[in-house]
Amino acid sequence: MQKIYKRSALVIALAALSTATLAAPADESRARGHIESFSGYTLHGNGHAYGLRDVVTDADGSTHVRFDRTVRGLRVIGGDLVVHSDRHGNFKGASHTLRHVVDTDGNARINPPAAVRAALAAHPGDTQGKSAEKVIYARGAAPVLAYEVMVYGERADGTPSEKHVIVDALNGAVLEAWDDIHDAAASGTGKSLFSGSVALTTNSLSSGFEMRDPARGGTYTTNMNKKTSGNGSVFTDADNVWGNGTTSDLASAAVDAQYGTAVTWDYYKNTHGRSGIANDGKGAFNRVHYGRNYANAFWSDSCFCMTYGDGDGTSLRPLVSLDVAGHEMTHGVTSRTANLTYSGESGGLNEATSDIFGTLVEFHAANSSDAGDYLIGEKVMIKSAFLRNMMQPNKDGASADCWYSGLGSLDVHYSSGPANHWFFMLAEGTNSSFGTSKTCNAGDTKAATGSASLAGIGRDKAGKIWYRALTVYMTSATNYAGARTASLNAATDLYGAGSAEYNAVNAAWAAVNVR
Repeated sequence: MQKIYKRSALVIALAALSTATLAAPADESRARGHIESFSGYTLHGNGHAYGLRDVVTDADGSTHVRFDRTVRGLRVIGGDLVVHSDRHGNFKGASHTLRHVVDTDGNARINPPAAVRAALAAHPGDTQGKSAEKVIYARGAAPVLAYEVMVYGERADGTPSEKHVIVDALNGAVLEAWDDIHDAAASGTGKSLFSGSVALTTNSLSSGFEMRDPARGGTYTTNMNKKTSGNGSVFTDADNVWGNGTTSDLASAAVDAQYGTAVTWDYYKNTHGRSGIANDGKGAFNRVHYGRNYANAFWSDSCFCMTYGDGDGTSLRPLVSLDVAGHEMTHGVTSRTANLTYSGESGGLNEATSDIFGTLVEFHAANSSDAGDYLIGEKVMIKSAFLRNMMQPNKDGASADCWYSGLGSLDVHYSSGPANHWFFMLAEGTNSSFGTSKTCNAGDTKAATGSASLAGIGRDKAGKIWYRALTVYMTSATNYAGARTASLNAATDLYGAGSAEYNAVNAAWAAVNVR
């Protein structure tokens, strides 16, 4: 579960380009005064002191002064703050992650040697003779007295490790650990099955390279080698050139999967400011070559991973195409936001959300080998042209174009149709370079027969509206009517009530019989 810490202080959005500068004494002094004068924002308390770390000055003269906090001489891990002042020196707010004023008597129930033993029991290594340092740990729900123990060692691949281990000073529990050694990223290339030759960010090992991306939360890809249990083995390579573009090399499908996760990560980060599926900076992983002739792909919350079969060779190729990767990763995003229940209308909206963002990932890639379109899985099909068609969902023979009262009884892949149809018309309109999409008449169900004309607002705006609706307004049981309300609220937030975008959202829902 993602940990979310509520900010009790104002977070300032910078409007102008900022640069790091040397602190002017007046800037630092003014900021220190603001810390005490505005203690409700800064959570300043008795015994608090502040060490200057840096100053950022905007083009308009506004300053952002960063401090590290101590309380009665103890470092506060997670207690750092930034004090924001306008160009005249007036207080604008403060950024930090504390929820409570830090106050502790500093009395520990365990001693430093006991803290070291607890740290080494959880994270074997060597302290190099260094003692445990008493600190205040404020990265959790409430500040607690703790010890920080530095543990040194070596990882399995030969990479050195310098790990910070935080031990509760009252009961000896290990609260958190992190490594100061960050894996070096390497630039590799891969020949994929569906996306041509692509660049890959991989991890350097003493013996070569592994298909792990340090720049994107450590996302990696493993070979299941036709097994259906376990997590497989991470792909490795001697020269950082992966695959040959055909199924004769098992790494080719891995290239597609790893590339897909990288593009999906970049789409969410660059477009929506989301850092990874759980928005915690941590990468998921891929399992390829799952099972024998397994003709599917899936996301699993339990392993926080995507799994891809090789297809049956008759109707489906390996299911590692770019839009499928974006689709599966988006199930993870949905599970950590609205968590739309995978049944009935909410299940259809869950599937549609993955189709929508899988499609936007494909457009974001701008890869000529797999150009953006509104077809899902077109690259992996052998006998058919696509798995689903967002422009005309009923073209697959099972999906509905329009909402009707019995929609929730359909399989969730087919009840996704009206939302997919809605998104296409919102983004592109009824007459676009991709073709003509019909609106729904009253009584239409699986096939739209209307002829109303709608103008699109573009993929970027449509995607931002759906993302905000998903992450801010939808809940686990949201149905189509609720999705309409959520997206209208999102359009209001982003573009204003009664705006062209708001009206387009409303019109597109009406065009699929959701009013």
